[in-house]
Amino acid sequence: MDEELVVKLVVQERQLQPRLGTRKLRVRLKEELDKAGVQLGRDRFFEVLRQHHLLVEPYRAEYPATTNSYHNLPLFHNRVRELEVQQPHEVWVSDLTYLRTEEGHLYLSLITDRKSRKIVGYHCGETLETSGCLQALEMALQQLPQQARPIHHSDRGCQYCSKEYVRKLTERGLTVSMTEEDHCAENALAERINGILKSEYGLGYRLRSKAAARVLVQQAVHLYNTRRPHLALEMKTPEQVHALSA
Repeated sequence: MDEELVVKLVVQERQLQPRLGTRKLRVRLKEELDKAGVQLGRDRFFEVLRQHHLLVEPYRAEYPATTNSYHNLPLFHNRVRELEVQQPHEVWVSDLTYLRTEEGHLYLSLITDRKSRKIVGYHCGETLETSGCLQALEMALQQLPQQARPIHHSDRGCQYCSKEYVRKLTERGLTVSMTEEDHCAENALAERINGILKSEYGLGYRLRSKAAARVLVQQAVHLYNTRRPHLALEMKTPEQVHALSA
């Protein structure tokens, strides 16, 4: 009976987060299992999922670059390389990736709080123009406390170096920071968030339509922010950690 309950709860959670890792899944279900009096160690939990073919298969995909850093726009130094972030609203990391659909590509702009890992701004648009990144920035600024002045960190993509984008940051009092040499490593958290959304929430697959992709983006961001525990956050969700700054 205990095993049947575990399988039932796993299947229910996987309907929302199909590719959530097993350790994080165990954290998500712990409260309900405890209420039911089910004591299940980590190894046994893995074994139950393995027996019922509920372990997540490895995900592999390749994506073309969306960053054009060969331009004559102003560049900025990396201000966060050695910085130890203490709380939310200190550093934002930004990135731009693409989604495949049967109707063509969409481009997803993301802004994530470095401390809480919460996605605070996003926009799914038709082109790689700066306007999509600006709309993600507008969303992020709307939730930002008036006194907060986070450092905005990104790669050297032309969208983030554009006059419009830099002007918006400086008008709000945000410091601009950019990668300098190893662009992926210096913006690793933003790259990681892209990977999570694609591998765990289905955004890496070829989607049926652009409309379906936009709906899936909204669902993925919500689930990631509110239901996905992070090892780096002591198995709390980004929303829980971000709320501590309120």
